[in-house]
Amino acid sequence: MNYEMTIAGLKRQLPLCKINDDLYIGAFIMFSDVEITKAAATELLKKAPEFDVIVTAESKGIPLAYEMARQAGTNDYIVARKGEKLYMENVITVEVNSITTDHIQHLCLGQHEADMMKGKRVLIVDDVISTGESLHSIETLVNEVGGNIVGKMTVLAEGDAANRDDIIFLEKLPLFNAAGEPL
Repeated sequence: MNYEMTIAGLKRQLPLCKINDDLYIGAFIMFSDVEITKAAATELLKKAPEFDVIVTAESKGIPLAYEMARQAGTNDYIVARKGEKLYMENVITVEVNSITTDHIQHLCLGQHEADMMKGKRVLIVDDVISTGESLHSIETLVNEVGGNIVGKMTVLAEGDAANRDDIIFLEKLPLFNAAGEPL
């Protein structure tokens, strides 16, 4: 089963993936889709507040963060890593429990990334916001290092996330029942 939607002017077929017997989600995969990544970055930047640096989680939002930074001319973006890396110093870690992952994960920043955000206007970006757990974890990291969050942006707001007034998004992505019908 697929769900067809238009994102940043482009039609895409999103495969429906089972979460449980009664709930399916549409899988939006930016990896390998340069056309949608570029178009979504362009459209999000039109809605973005002024910012100094972009941050995302180590996830499918990476190509989006890269492309937004490139198009904006900032050339810098930060990835909150899923684990501590050898090159990181003074690591800050938070837990995240995402709907698309079957276990608790961690997001980490090192001193270099912390220094890039301290006192700066930080724009958080992601491909999809659903439960908001990943977003909350990134917000925690940015706040811990003294960054000033000026916006939270995503390509798709899934389910109830579309009712939030604290995020900027391009399209609403419904949740689905077992028959593939939007809830």
